[in-house]
Amino acid sequence: MSEPEACAVAHGEAGADPSVRTLVAVFASPVARSLLKFAKDLGYHVALFEPDPARVTDVPEGFDADTVLPRLDASADVVVTDHHRPELGAVLKAALEGNPRWIGVLGNPRHPGPHVAALQGLGVPESDIARVHRPVGLNIGSRTPPEIALATLAGLVADRNNRPGGFDFTP
Repeated sequence: MSEPEACAVAHGEAGADPSVRTLVAVFASPVARSLLKFAKDLGYHVALFEPDPARVTDVPEGFDADTVLPRLDASADVVVTDHHRPELGAVLKAALEGNPRWIGVLGNPRHPGPHVAALQGLGVPESDIARVHRPVGLNIGSRTPPEIALATLAGLVADRNNRPGGFDFTP
């Protein structure tokens, strides 16, 4: 998008890029709740995947939870919001098979990601395991669910726009 086009979009004088991405938040959680709301405001198509219907307790008004993983393609970004779930490996394996543009798992970068062992245990090739990003988002010192969602989406927008994120505005 050229600078004049971007300016027109920013002023509400033109529509945003029609190649809208999909954001799939995996597992109902407070972070997923914020991701859904913020991503929708950013123009994403949004979906919440929660395989356990009993856990769907924190879905924002106007959103639904799917108990079947939606179809994933190169327009989809997938964010796993809970790395402690026993379904982690199976869900990530299914997501990788759908070939989304980007997959990430929330978690503290000072601790090993449990997704690696889970995927190895399911026989997922190392090249596919390497496609799963962890940590995710920009390093802004996020602590609360909305801050984590904001950092995650800022990182996705930067990545989508081929930018490094942070305060480096080099083209």
